[in-house]
Amino acid sequence: MVLVKSILTLFFLLAGSVKLTGWLRPVFTVQLDYFRSYGLSRFIMALVGLAEMGGAAALWLTPGLGALLLALVSLGALACHLRFDTWKEGVPAMVTLTLSLLLYCHPLPL
Repeated sequence: MVLVKSILTLFFLLAGSVKLTGWLRPVFTVQLDYFRSYGLSRFIMALVGLAEMGGAAALWLTPGLGALLLALVSLGALACHLRFDTWKEGVPAMVTLTLSLLLYCHPLPL
């Protein structure tokens, strides 16, 4: 389970920091275009980034809560992709949702 937590942590720290600060410009631009196409503002994008980074940190402090937060963020992303895009854009959210739920159901090392 440490490997799953590490993968989710790296993914969501990177994704959240890009959404929050825009430091990786090409990725930020694509993400902002997605949010705008969903009718969501830059402010909402920053809040999602904070939730992603907070969930990644919480995985190590309170694993169940962190996994639940990341599962909710992933579910929201998946819902937006399935509603406004094609299922292919939702694949990363499907993977992170599955891994987050795995951790939520088994927060202790196996």
